[in-house]
Amino acid sequence: MASNLVIARGGTELIPPISLAFWRWTLCFFILLPFALNYLKKNFNKFRSELIKLFVLGFLGCGICGAFPFLAGKTTTIVNMGIIYSSSPIFIILISAIFFRERLSNSQYSGILICLLGVILIIIKANINLLINLKFTIGDLWMLGASIGWALYTVYLFHWKSKLPLLQRFTLISMFGAISLLPFFIFEEIYILKTSYDLNFLFWVLFAALSPSIIAFLLFNFVNNKLGASITGSVLYLYTVYGAVYGFLFFNERLEIYHLAGTLMVFIGIFLVKKNVKKA
Repeated sequence: MASNLVIARGGTELIPPISLAFWRWTLCFFILLPFALNYLKKNFNKFRSELIKLFVLGFLGCGICGAFPFLAGKTTTIVNMGIIYSSSPIFIILISAIFFRERLSNSQYSGILICLLGVILIIIKANINLLINLKFTIGDLWMLGASIGWALYTVYLFHWKSKLPLLQRFTLISMFGAISLLPFFIFEEIYILKTSYDLNFLFWVLFAALSPSIIAFLLFNFVNNKLGASITGSVLYLYTVYGAVYGFLFFNERLEIYHLAGTLMVFIGIFLVKKNVKKA
């Protein structure tokens, strides 16, 4: 999944971000469709009542979480994106507590606060004047939005039970993700920047469709169904590690002191939040 960070930094230097997200999920859908079409045609009446929920999942998981990281990659670093995205499990726990009555202890609320403060520390680069003057790197805010969007996707993916098998469900989610991005793609093409359909486009879109989309999403959805949203969200802790490695290897980025301090706060917060989450 963390290979998406490389695409967000490298691919968006050559392809407009919304276009990259739209074509990523369009290609993903057409790759999966031959494997799912026969089942979908024969069993349409079984799952047609789920279509609205599938659209919401597509909008959250493929629309918001597909476009926001690519928009973020234009103005922030892989290191920042990885650390901020690793806060998503905190939002998963918080959303589960608010909407699905999962009880949190005082230490868990403290963990949420510490984690959020760690993310804010990274966003403002440990400069309180940036917070006072509300001057942030817009890419960090896009990434924070992606983190919250992924948390919503993960929670509802688990709680909205489906009659569809994993592959067929994900095929429809990717289709609705592409549909949700279509109007923004058209706007970008007309008013912001046109896409050049060359070999660079083919490479980045194919990479995006296969690695962080088909492979990562299917594995994530499978584990989410087996273990639940809160535990599955734990994989996002590794974004911090992979983000730092990818940034160093491919983009000559380096870790600053505020990165280390913010990461430590995120992990302390996660440790506190993950202790004994109980459902009402």
